[in-house]
Amino acid sequence: MKKCTLFALVVLLVFNPALKSQEPVPVINENTPSKAIYFSWINHAWEGTDAIQTLANLDFFKWMNDEYGMKLDLYLIDAGTLDEGPECIGKLFGDNRYGSLDSKQFLRKFPDGLGPVSFKAGTFGCRLGMWLGPDGYGTSPDEARKRSEMLISLCREYGIELFKFDACCSDLATDNQQNFIHTMKECRKYSPDLIVLNHRISFNDEAKKQTTTWLWEGKETYIDVHFPGNITGTHHRTGTLSRGTVPKLQRLTEDHGVCISSCLDFWEDDLILQAFNRSLILAPEIYGNPWLLKDNEFAKLARIYNLHKLYNQILVNGINLPPERYGENAVSRGDSLTRIITLRNLTWLPKTVRVKLDSSIGLYGHRKVEVRQIHPVETILGNYIAGSEVTVNIQPFRACLLVVSGNQFAEPGISGVDYEIVKNKTGEPVEINLCGFPGTRHRINLIDGSRMFTRATLDGKSVIGLISGKPINIRFEGEEFKLDYHRKLADAIVVEMPADAEALYEATCFAADNNALEVRSLRRSGPTAIPAVQHARDCFFNRDAFINKGIWDKYLFDDDTSTFFKISPSIKEKDKVFRVDFGSSTHIDSLVLTESKTSSGLLAECSANLMNWKPVTVIHQGDQIKLMFSPDQMPLQYIRFKNSPESVAGIMGFFNGKELNRSGWKASNLFSSFEGRNFTKALQASFSLTEITEQSYLAIAIPGQYAPESVFAALRINGIPAGIPDRAVSFPSNTWEAPVSSDIKGNYTYYFPLEPGMAGKPINVIILGKNGSTDELHAEIWITAYPFPYMKKKLVLE
Repeated sequence: MKKCTLFALVVLLVFNPALKSQEPVPVINENTPSKAIYFSWINHAWEGTDAIQTLANLDFFKWMNDEYGMKLDLYLIDAGTLDEGPECIGKLFGDNRYGSLDSKQFLRKFPDGLGPVSFKAGTFGCRLGMWLGPDGYGTSPDEARKRSEMLISLCREYGIELFKFDACCSDLATDNQQNFIHTMKECRKYSPDLIVLNHRISFNDEAKKQTTTWLWEGKETYIDVHFPGNITGTHHRTGTLSRGTVPKLQRLTEDHGVCISSCLDFWEDDLILQAFNRSLILAPEIYGNPWLLKDNEFAKLARIYNLHKLYNQILVNGINLPPERYGENAVSRGDSLTRIITLRNLTWLPKTVRVKLDSSIGLYGHRKVEVRQIHPVETILGNYIAGSEVTVNIQPFRACLLVVSGNQFAEPGISGVDYEIVKNKTGEPVEINLCGFPGTRHRINLIDGSRMFTRATLDGKSVIGLISGKPINIRFEGEEFKLDYHRKLADAIVVEMPADAEALYEATCFAADNNALEVRSLRRSGPTAIPAVQHARDCFFNRDAFINKGIWDKYLFDDDTSTFFKISPSIKEKDKVFRVDFGSSTHIDSLVLTESKTSSGLLAECSANLMNWKPVTVIHQGDQIKLMFSPDQMPLQYIRFKNSPESVAGIMGFFNGKELNRSGWKASNLFSSFEGRNFTKALQASFSLTEITEQSYLAIAIPGQYAPESVFAALRINGIPAGIPDRAVSFPSNTWEAPVSSDIKGNYTYYFPLEPGMAGKPINVIILGKNGSTDELHAEIWITAYPFPYMKKKLVLE
């Protein structure tokens, strides 16, 4: 009887696949095309996200899909949502950092489970991923079964395509390695294409076989927090633009993507290198708050994703190009017919590269090829005989993307002028911005790729000749530039310590702020007219987790006593001054700080011009601080407290018994006193400008090694102190996820936005430093622009 039973079981196992002991293995390999992904870290912190915020973010990506055809393959719900990290142990799940789909904590955030967010993602062809700890299998078979079943159900019920296992939750116990292996195999029965990310987990050799990637360099890319720049430059992202390539161009790794949350300028160069240079299994990969970009930047974001999707199948094959010819970390990807080449320039001067159009870049089998530059602006460089060379100019601190092909391009292009493809969505008109400098003339042709058009308009006027193969002439309005918009203006020279050094220092302290980096990004990009963008922004800034940190000075002026402007606990410096700027000359007889928490007495001063400071009477009434001003102190604009309060709920001003309008008021609480800086030396450069574009700014580069915060820069314009609002590495910021990096010792670059009205006025750039840490101090002043100072004409092809 036992033999019959055993025989029957063998027959069932052999002939019934459903009963076989299946051993799924990962199907992702080095030649698997990349998956386009967003993950939600920095959009929330260790408290995790919730359904409301996740659905709002998904609505943004659905809008990007509907508007531009952008395809997001994966949306990863990051830390603290299901499992916990170290910052929230005991706050959400009691003492257990491992959660479950039926826990009160999870259901409070996702009351209907993951079904609604999975469905929303599916409406535009996207699937979910989940951040997890690698363990959670407990110490008993029942605990292991429950944990395993939860992970399996994520794949079975919701089609989860990615697990991100992070040691920030915990490591994987030796006794549970086999449980992990079993669970991943079972998950792949439902998600055969499952990607498993290994973020610093101690997997044994067998468990590693169930993972897909390892974390290259172990770095996060939150700009100026985990990844500050390491050289002077025209922007904050010199650090990420200088990242190299993975050894042997291995693709089954992860570079942590591109953070779009802080220091947003030049984000697109960062993403070009991530998507096309490294082009790992997850690419393009972004995280943070992409909805903080400007409305006119979303087309570029979609363009990068769409271009990557267009060439995704051939981007899996790459070769390193010789650095002596192409510069460091240049890569060519593609097949024998089409090559996608990424170059970069991390110097202050334009760089010329001659690209050899032959087998050295991986190109074979064609007699003629067309070369197009795709980034930083699109340009048809021309048609060339295979084996010849094409000269490519790379602008300072930019990435460059080229496509070389003997095949017909699938997309239309314009010869004779730079351009941007804004929208190229199947079934809809193609929208292209023609880009030229003011006053320039161009003779252009339409190169229509594989599409035929029947109608064309340029700025709303018909240009029918363009689609019949005839060239047309265009001119961009304005006067031609007489000078290069990017050029060196001066070297600073040593001067005596200026008499107005304190006013200059204070000007920069008042021009800058100590708000969260994301608040600075919001101010940089301005309002949005797109409902999906506004909703995603609101769901970030209006969350209790953000508001309760008190990292935005607007909470001082919102008439809400439950909100505070605070000094983040991570800020350890003792010398901090609380500064209030009224925005203009103001008559005021009293200023009231409500619910102020301070550990020492406050000394206050006021000024009308930053030069002359007068003491102010300070009255303490419990947790309220009141300043009284005398008639001889008015009008005034600036207030400073020598000991910054730890937190303040509100600030109100009064004059003749009436409350003042505070719409232009701002405050900071982290910059030190002028006396505390102990500046002992100064440099100065003087010049005037005859041409200033709307996008122009000064980049004041101070190379070398020196102590943090030991060098400050400011300007005089027409003799009046003018502060500098931005710097790389960023000015101290009250912390959202982690503080601005304090490891950077030197190589500061200060950025000052220029206005056309400053043309012709004498400008002095002043750099203040101190002996010891800045003995070899020198500085260069450059004028540059971002984006390129183009005029634009809109071409629509139907």
